[in-house]
Amino acid sequence: MSETLEEELITVRVQDPRVQNKGSWNSYVDYKIFLHTNSKAFTAKTSCVRRRYREFVWLRRQLQKNAGLVPVPELPGKSTFFVGSTDEFIEKRRQGLQQFLEKVVQNVVLLSDSRLHLFLQSKLSLPEIEACVQGQGPQTVTEAILHYAMSNRGWVQEEERCPMLLPGGDLHASSASLGSPQGPCCLEPISYWSDFGVDDDSSDRPQEPAEPAKPSGGWCEAQ
Repeated sequence: MSETLEEELITVRVQDPRVQNKGSWNSYVDYKIFLHTNSKAFTAKTSCVRRRYREFVWLRRQLQKNAGLVPVPELPGKSTFFVGSTDEFIEKRRQGLQQFLEKVVQNVVLLSDSRLHLFLQSKLSLPEIEACVQGQGPQTVTEAILHYAMSNRGWVQEEERCPMLLPGGDLHASSASLGSPQGPCCLEPISYWSDFGVDDDSSDRPQEPAEPAKPSGGWCEAQ
């Protein structure tokens, strides 16, 4: 008698864009990445981090470098001359980032890259991710992910405060039931923002002083 195999599900959502360092010359927008899965490919079955567009650009470059001839999905492009409101631009970018990750996690070759897993399931900065993958960090890839999963539970409170992020607040909703996140709690009005589409390439603007060290991820709490 054959066993019924459970269908593998990977739900990844990019949502809740927030302006960090609001009102300053180095403000930028980051996005919450929520992942829920039953796939054996992932160490943690549920995770939530915050990443900015520049980090997505880094991830794509690394994936392409290691994937050989396997094509890597495109990111939403830089739109310095975007016509429309700032909120419209951010929403368009959010949708593009979600489409990018949805395609990436469905590709077996890309899914085997440890950088992707640390990007999605740890708070490590980009240099820390690279060091970890190269075996030069204080933890292995698995240890870094498990440490983050066990020591941070903030995403639970975030989902409870903002139930519209997952319909009904159900963390086990199927991918078909997860619509585009909308609602007043998920998008802040933007009064100041200097990072309007050039976040992906520092060569497009003069060299800036290094930003103060801070976690690149976070369990979905305001930075």
